[in-house]
Amino acid sequence: MVTIQETELKDRGITAIRTAQMLGRPILISEVHKIDSIDPLSFFVSGRERYLGERFYWKDPTEEVVLIGVGISKQIQSDQATDRFFHVEEEWRKFLEEGLIFNPYNENGLGPVMFGGFSFDPLKEKTTLWYKYADSLFHVPKYMLTIVKGQTYLTTNIVCTPNDDYTLFEKVMNERAQILASLKQDTDLTPAKLLEMKEISPLQWKQTVDDVVEELKNGSLKKVVLAREVRLFFDHPVKAEIILENLYNQQRDSFIFVFESNGDCFIGATPERLVKKQGENVFSTCLAGSIRRGKNEEEDNKLGQILLNDQKNLNEHGFVVEMIKEALEESCEEIILPDKPQLMKIRDIQHLYTPVIGKCQKDASLLLLVERLHPTPALGGLPKQEAVEKIRQVEKLDRGFYAAPLGWVDYRGNGEFSVSIRSGLIQGKEASLFAGCGVVANSDSESEYLETSLKFRPMLRALGGN
Repeated sequence: MVTIQETELKDRGITAIRTAQMLGRPILISEVHKIDSIDPLSFFVSGRERYLGERFYWKDPTEEVVLIGVGISKQIQSDQATDRFFHVEEEWRKFLEEGLIFNPYNENGLGPVMFGGFSFDPLKEKTTLWYKYADSLFHVPKYMLTIVKGQTYLTTNIVCTPNDDYTLFEKVMNERAQILASLKQDTDLTPAKLLEMKEISPLQWKQTVDDVVEELKNGSLKKVVLAREVRLFFDHPVKAEIILENLYNQQRDSFIFVFESNGDCFIGATPERLVKKQGENVFSTCLAGSIRRGKNEEEDNKLGQILLNDQKNLNEHGFVVEMIKEALEESCEEIILPDKPQLMKIRDIQHLYTPVIGKCQKDASLLLLVERLHPTPALGGLPKQEAVEKIRQVEKLDRGFYAAPLGWVDYRGNGEFSVSIRSGLIQGKEASLFAGCGVVANSDSESEYLETSLKFRPMLRALGGN
């Protein structure tokens, strides 16, 4: 049973309007209510009719934090290439100034959150593929379901202008009641049928790998990550809700995300955390080096041992560990790092994995940490800047938000960002899937091609392919 005391919002609305009039500008009013348990997918579905294209979903691998937003109260976006992380942080800070935030549940209630991310490379020439996503794009939801450590909360965010009157809050209360009332209603979610899968220039991609390998043998570059795309075609528009449910059932141990923008939908299930900040504690993940899963336990363990002893993969993993350690040292007083990697096993693939824990300085900003860490050598290469420039030069794909930071920040500065791999962009009756691999001096283009084919598999399966 979901019950919210509506008089609270009316009373707070009076204060909000007076504050907006006094300041002469819009202000935020945000309130958090603890409620009975709600199925997060049903809340996401409930926003389909009214807020299609304005929804997000986030679940971490342990399900300690689940966020679902419907509607947009505030959009923070920019296509500027320089200082984009600082620009977003400043706009978020200004948006929160003088805001009226009613959150009696401390950190568990989260309160107002901005959710979104950044493109992989704002200097890369744009294509029409990602035209509905700005290089920096974040949404502050109107209504957000938050599940933290098993407790459920509903956050309502309203932007109140000096010209608003009390009817604004009546409208919000009606909308909120309709969303909550629609949770139990059946929605027709017929899966779209996959008609065709088209690989985008696979031979050209292999040639690019061969060309980069030759450069790596003689130049200062140590590693370049190259990505490619497959395009899927369906008999009718793909519904994000169905793909989300499939990912939840098939890839539950991953970060699962959905981020809609103007009708398009970026969706995925990534194993890789970029960075999490909780007070002074910072957590990151080194994930590089991979091999397939075995058909049985014996084969699986044998493949895992091969990976743990493979020098090429260990070198790639070492690059990532060293870079993340150096990036965090700038903001952390202490870093805890294991001596050697372990295995992370997910449904189709196993990775070399090293967790990193840091104790950050009090003024350390989450978005500053994101800026320092992106892209890790697992997604860009080494040296960092030179590798990104090489990707910009030779890669035909417009990565957009693929392999880039995606996540959330709350009003206290806490939050978490994943690396948005194992992902796809849904556009009506079509979808693009993306996968990449690390190219080093002894790489073989056919092997790298097969590795990317393996990495397409989770999203392909969720979309109805094999």
